[in-house]
Amino acid sequence: MEPRIKAGLWVQMALRLGTSDNKPGMVLHKGDADAGGVLVLLRSRVGISILSQTRDSEGRPAWLRTNPAPLDQASADAYVERQRRQDPDLWVIEFDAADGLPPFEGKIL
Repeated sequence: MEPRIKAGLWVQMALRLGTSDNKPGMVLHKGDADAGGVLVLLRSRVGISILSQTRDSEGRPAWLRTNPAPLDQASADAYVERQRRQDPDLWVIEFDAADGLPPFEGKIL
């Protein structure tokens, strides 16, 4: 079993990377500081993309793009609310990312 970074610490790191990459971010919903999952909203010129934590086929951490095309605000809000009802420990963070890419590294599926 590989070691995991606490969710609250990971979120702080992602927000700092966003600031240094000119992609300011903010916490929309605070989850469990130790073991909460993370949803990342990427706000670009064409809409909102949502990334969800997952694992790739080899069990390595990855990000799943939950929508094939950018969403409008109402659709993104509805998706986030459904996910929060299923997982009250979920963190939701958002970045202004004109290029639609996260400020952190990670495999995107």
